[in-house]
Amino acid sequence: MPISTMDFIDRIKQISEQISKLREQIQTEEATKNAFVMPLLSALGYDVFNPTEVCPEYTADAIGLKGEKVDYAILVDGKPVILFECKWCGYELDHPKHGSQLYRYLSSTDAVFGILTNGIIYRFYTDLEKPNAMDSKPFFEFNMQDIQESNVAELKRFSKSVFNSNELKSTASNLMYTKEIKRIMSEQLLEPSPEFVKFFVSQVYSGKIMSGVIDKFTKITKDSLNQLISDRITDTLRSVLEREVEDRSEHISRWAG
Repeated sequence: MPISTMDFIDRIKQISEQISKLREQIQTEEATKNAFVMPLLSALGYDVFNPTEVCPEYTADAIGLKGEKVDYAILVDGKPVILFECKWCGYELDHPKHGSQLYRYLSSTDAVFGILTNGIIYRFYTDLEKPNAMDSKPFFEFNMQDIQESNVAELKRFSKSVFNSNELKSTASNLMYTKEIKRIMSEQLLEPSPEFVKFFVSQVYSGKIMSGVIDKFTKITKDSLNQLISDRITDTLRSVLEREVEDRSEHISRWAG
């Protein structure tokens, strides 16, 4: 039976609270898996005590390497579909060796998705760039200490009741490109590049576009974009407040009537 969105969010928030309470006391990878990772797998609807569904220490030998084991494999019909490579919650995930481990495991199994985690940050990988080779960048990242409802909805796609490998592959592509475009836009808002500024200049300026013009319009472009965002936020807040006032007035009118 599918997990309702609100129930799922509540369970994720409970795990987040658990992390806040225990994070400083967790000193090993095994403790991280038991306290943080297994509860998330359970929240996703997987039976962590059934090795035919969640297999710990799953063999993922690469060519020329024996004894390679990934921390968890989610199995469907006996085949791995998602691999979890776990680290201690005190480790940063950016170290190259962590990603290279997961790369080997994904390349040597039938799994389509790989997740690198320290129990707090979950980075989701697949093979969009080259078949059977893990992408260099995750298509999705979930932070248990910074829960956003839109990200919870994406995480829920990996739950047992709705998991669909083909649909998720398409979603992964959209998420990866969306993430990269948002990153680029964030960078441009802070420090617009000449190419970025030139696009706007070409739309509003009829003179010859020289370097001095680009210099002048760099600040104008930056200020304009930030003002646009500020105006949108103000409009949204105003709309919310107006709806609240209307709702309160209606409630008072019904009570008075």
